[in-house]
Amino acid sequence: MKKIINDPNQVVSEMLEGIAAVNPDVVYHPGFEVISRRKKADKVGLVSGGGSGHEPSFAGYVGPGMLDAAVSGNVFASPSPERILTAIKESDCGKGVLLLLMNYSGDVMNFEMARDLAECEGISVEMAVVKDDVSTEDDDYSAGRRGIAGTVLVHKVVGAKAEQGASLSELVETAQKAIKNVRTMGMAMSSCTLPAVGKPGFFLGETEIEIGMGIHGEPGILRTEVMTANALAHTLLEKIFADQTYDGQEVAVMVNGLGATPLMELYILAREVNAILLKKGIRVHRYFVGEYMTSLEMAGASVSLMALDEELKTLIDVPCHTMALKVGG
Repeated sequence: MKKIINDPNQVVSEMLEGIAAVNPDVVYHPGFEVISRRKKADKVGLVSGGGSGHEPSFAGYVGPGMLDAAVSGNVFASPSPERILTAIKESDCGKGVLLLLMNYSGDVMNFEMARDLAECEGISVEMAVVKDDVSTEDDDYSAGRRGIAGTVLVHKVVGAKAEQGASLSELVETAQKAIKNVRTMGMAMSSCTLPAVGKPGFFLGETEIEIGMGIHGEPGILRTEVMTANALAHTLLEKIFADQTYDGQEVAVMVNGLGATPLMELYILAREVNAILLKKGIRVHRYFVGEYMTSLEMAGASVSLMALDEELKTLIDVPCHTMALKVGG
């Protein structure tokens, strides 16, 4: 294992210390693994989080126009209710707190427990759960569809509306609309190594890729041979289009790298994504190309589409200023 670390058991704490050290606008809360804004904003608080290893998610999105606090669990592990409660308290200014999380059993359970604890202390808390991964089914018999990179687009639009002074109930409504409108499909070309484990979590052959693999190494829907960027764009978008119709709509598009995919390759993929959307009469209002939600050093990519009505179109353009995402001045 080759990693730039000290103690494998301290990677989360030391990472968050590093984020706070280079970003004077945020504060690190040791022991609770929370990054929050240095100065509370007079508005509804927004909190997100989950297992670490997906950087810049989630701590990288703390700042004006997005999150008020982010809480990290251990690598690929849900944060505890106590940690989440700390993030809630650091975000609350008396107007309530909205928890934005991804649909994983451990996250949902622990965020619900933290919400209950916060409400016992008189803090109004609501939850919105993102489930954008079209490679998994959304049903009543399992945890259902996973949340992945499309979560960042939800953070962006809800964060913008919160910054404008919207109420908690208004933010819940916008969050649910954004979640309904976003779909993501991804693929992997290599595994990743958890620092505390020291070896890859799975193996892909030299010419193998896995379509639909999750950001924690969850099995995908198809293992196949390496394909061209153009073929890959068609494969990912076909699955999205089979789940939701975007024809004739205006969208925001995210082409996301999983940690070890060069920007060169992401832009080649984005090139064909753009061509396919144009042919289908889908108008792209804004692109996001880069690493927004990773899986340590996994090689791979995902494509997310969010359909935009007038409200979401306006909110996606509202300036935000965070470590990992900047829009506008």
